[in-house]
Amino acid sequence: MKLGKAELKNNLLLAPLAGYTDAGFRAVAIRHGAALAFSEMVSAKGLLYNGVKTEELLFTSKYEIPCAVQLFGKEPEIFRRAAASPLLEKFNIIDINMGCPVPKIVKNGEGAALMKDKPLVMEIIAAVKDGAPKKTVTAKIRSGFDRVNAPEIAAALEEAGADAVTVHARLRSQFYAGAADYSVIKEVKRSVKIPVAGNGDVRSKDDYLRLREYTGCDLVMIGRAAVGNPRIFGEISGAETDGHAVAVFGEISDATSETGVKTDKKADVLLQLEILAEYCGGHALTVRAKKHIAAYSKGMKNSKIIKILAMGARSIEELKRIAEKYMSADNY
Repeated sequence: MKLGKAELKNNLLLAPLAGYTDAGFRAVAIRHGAALAFSEMVSAKGLLYNGVKTEELLFTSKYEIPCAVQLFGKEPEIFRRAAASPLLEKFNIIDINMGCPVPKIVKNGEGAALMKDKPLVMEIIAAVKDGAPKKTVTAKIRSGFDRVNAPEIAAALEEAGADAVTVHARLRSQFYAGAADYSVIKEVKRSVKIPVAGNGDVRSKDDYLRLREYTGCDLVMIGRAAVGNPRIFGEISGAETDGHAVAVFGEISDATSETGVKTDKKADVLLQLEILAEYCGGHALTVRAKKHIAAYSKGMKNSKIIKILAMGARSIEELKRIAEKYMSADNY
């Protein structure tokens, strides 16, 4: 399907998640069936200074075709300059964060705070379109800040030139608590002609089908449910059959156990570590990898042991040995 100027193989998206959707995890999600994976959010202002942290956030692997970056900020001119930056040349899609609920972001007038300022939202989209006229420009919003106004904001985004909008069906005041209100996504879909992605509480294929049927949304974005379980994309899209993952680029070298349980997570972890090691080293790499391995261990019979060993590891080599020993299919 088409998303602006980008061609997608299906309608499944991996949400941008700070601290989790690094290049390694995005690659694993795509290999399991995600059509598109968004980077962690990148400061538009920070991008103009090109610090080491920004460079790491902008790293992409060969699996990301097309690839998408998410920017946050509040100043239209900064967004325009960032969108035109050579550092974003490889990205097909620029997404604007208008939904982050974190206090330090909101207090600065960024993220979900933008939901309170429709004229500014329109200025930002127009600025990004001006800075990157050949790219697909999207935005991720919430139901609203402290009241529902997503349909109004989505219409403003469309008027300003946005190619698509993602709706996380919770108010900023909810953060990530409570149930997502799919009626908001349904209203947004009725309010605009551009593609709408629904986001919130999709943890299984049944959830995916329920969201699509009720809201009529064009795409579905999955966030927290994919952490430690990127195979959810294959389970929904049908890219995984009888426990065997169908890779988009090359084979995934893992297997189903004799009892027919799902394929092991070892290959996922090792691929993620391999890509992370290409651009992130030392302590930062180990910290990131520990967090992911702990997430992958959920549901495994050796989960507690894996977490203890991972948290105590001092190098990537140690983490690889833990994955090799404890994360194969016979440990489910």
